[in-house]
Amino acid sequence: MFKSLVFCFHILLLSYGLIGQERYSALSFDEINTETYTYSTKDGENLKLDIYLPQYDSETERATIVYVHGGGFSTGKRDSEDIKEFCSQLAGYGYVVASISYRLTRKDKPGAFGCDCPANEKLNTFQAAVEDVQDATFFLIENREKFGINPQKIILAGSSAGAETVLNTAYQPPYCYGLISGPVSFAGVISMAGAIHDTISVYNESAVPSMLFHGTDDNLVPYATAPHHFCAEDKPGYIILHGSYTIAQKLEQLNTPYWLHTTCGGGHEMANKPMTGYFNEILEFCYNYVIKNEKEPKQTIVEGTQKNSKYRQFEFCNN
Repeated sequence: MFKSLVFCFHILLLSYGLIGQERYSALSFDEINTETYTYSTKDGENLKLDIYLPQYDSETERATIVYVHGGGFSTGKRDSEDIKEFCSQLAGYGYVVASISYRLTRKDKPGAFGCDCPANEKLNTFQAAVEDVQDATFFLIENREKFGINPQKIILAGSSAGAETVLNTAYQPPYCYGLISGPVSFAGVISMAGAIHDTISVYNESAVPSMLFHGTDDNLVPYATAPHHFCAEDKPGYIILHGSYTIAQKLEQLNTPYWLHTTCGGGHEMANKPMTGYFNEILEFCYNYVIKNEKEPKQTIVEGTQKNSKYRQFEFCNN
């Protein structure tokens, strides 16, 4: 009996050791629990998040991924089927994952978020979404013991409008969140077809490891530096944005780790494609650049041809 107990104890220790080694790099959990919470109420709207938690997990300080959906700040939802699948898969690798709702300030508005939406309203839209992500992060950190979260290992991820939001949030200066341990910098950011309005905001203290997916021929969010939606200069919505290529150049100057994943000739489909088509690359980024703190920048080029001359042409594409 005693030998059996000792044997079982050794097996238990071995299993915990394997989970510790494989967490974040191998599928370790096949049961995921999903819970929904209201993280803030603004303008009469309850802003909710769905949190995905690996079941039967004894780890108390887990890396966390906060996902922000796309939809031009007028549509989209946190719990669409593809997002639920994406978040559940990530949680299977040991991450705590939160998919959030945020204020869709352009919903039912004239001009939506295109060339007829005034530039100042676009900037206000960005800011409102950033504030919501910060509030969701504060909620998670406040409840870190309940959810088993490590506040120093929070990764932001987003698609399209969500990518613009997480980039503008991640490159903010470290924020305190009322923690005794001091300010929190996001551990990393994953942008799927995103951009920022101002590269000055990216500097030594604000830059974080970044994974940047983008197509060179994105007609909505520029890959390099160009007008948002490629609006004409006389349009109300004319505003210059800096996409993944320009952000990577800035991170290179700052010696900040990044992975620029470029699809030559690719369009705005790169806002969603990585969640399934490049899921393993996302896992690799999180594990190597955030968990293991690797520093070497990386560039991946998916070959293709740029077919439209209105987009900046790049020598590394088959033009």
